[in-house]
Amino acid sequence: MPRIAGINIPENKQIEFSLTYIYGIGRALSRKILAEAKIPNNKLAKDLEQQEVAALKEIVEKRHKVEGDLKRSLMMSIKRLKDIGSYRGYRHAKRLTCRGQTTRINSRTVRGNVRRTAGSGRKAAPTPT
Repeated sequence: MPRIAGINIPENKQIEFSLTYIYGIGRALSRKILAEAKIPNNKLAKDLEQQEVAALKEIVEKRHKVEGDLKRSLMMSIKRLKDIGSYRGYRHAKRLTCRGQTTRINSRTVRGNVRRTAGSGRKAAPTPT
């Protein structure tokens, strides 16, 4: 199993799709990396030679931000937004959508499946004693 950027990529898939198992690499970037390394897209990952794997490792690890570095930079960006008190930071802190999506109906999964309708959370009337 070839190991690139700390991830074991699947052997029985084409290398174009195997590279997408690395966090931060999608299909477009995968194609770009393979073109740069001069490796055909339809080659299986198990058929790669050592030189090709080394070339892929060098390109991915040196020129692109992937896995831990990418996750860390995303967390730092969100933390910066929270610290400066921006609207987007406030929305991130409250775990709400922050890119303009409607939250009245369609964000139940984000809000924890809260159903806010008239009378849904009403307490029972107190019994006379």
